[in-house]
Amino acid sequence: MNRYSRLAAIPSFGEDGVRRLRESSVLVIGCGALGSHCAMGLAASGIGHICIADFDTIDISNLQRQFFFRESETGQSKADILSRRIHELNSEIEVEVVKKLVDASLAKRMFPDFDFVIDGSDNPATKYMTDEICADTGIPCCIAGVRDFQGQVMSWQPGTTRYSDIYGPASGDSSMLPCSAGGVAGPAAAIAASVQCAEAIKRIAGVGNPLYDKLFMFDLLIPEAKILDVG
Repeated sequence: MNRYSRLAAIPSFGEDGVRRLRESSVLVIGCGALGSHCAMGLAASGIGHICIADFDTIDISNLQRQFFFRESETGQSKADILSRRIHELNSEIEVEVVKKLVDASLAKRMFPDFDFVIDGSDNPATKYMTDEICADTGIPCCIAGVRDFQGQVMSWQPGTTRYSDIYGPASGDSSMLPCSAGGVAGPAAAIAASVQCAEAIKRIAGVGNPLYDKLFMFDLLIPEAKILDVG
């Protein structure tokens, strides 16, 4: 308990909250700016089983916002390197690596094995897929997106507002760009990923009020943060 003593010291959390985290499993889709930050936060907090899914390799352009990779690791698997970082941080964590694109077929098989799904992808198609498969399987999730200095985060559980309810049905709208085309600032990704991590921890430990029927939005340039009621 010494490792998690500061977490257990939170009155609403306690040792029971730590135990719940230790017994839980979380799937993180994407090992980029959102996924890598969130996975490390989950590992530090003691999530017992973390699965990281990403088919991509490290590029020098990633390092501006993906702080857990190194220049010497360019060209290597993001999932493999992130798994190594997690073990270096917390050797007690069970880490599963999936070096594949998580499409709907794979998601249907994987999602029921986890207590919570984090969507850290950088494209709308994957977010819509996560929204759909979580709704079909009843697995709660948190979906986030970042662009330039802005970010948005929402959570879902059965009976609450879905991603597709907020943003409309999936389409080929070219205005919804991945960060590789639209650009993103590192601090914005770090904030959104931290909120995602907190959402998973709150849900699993049964503390606080997750972002159900709400959309957390921020803009670091103004700066401004607000929570919209979308229920």
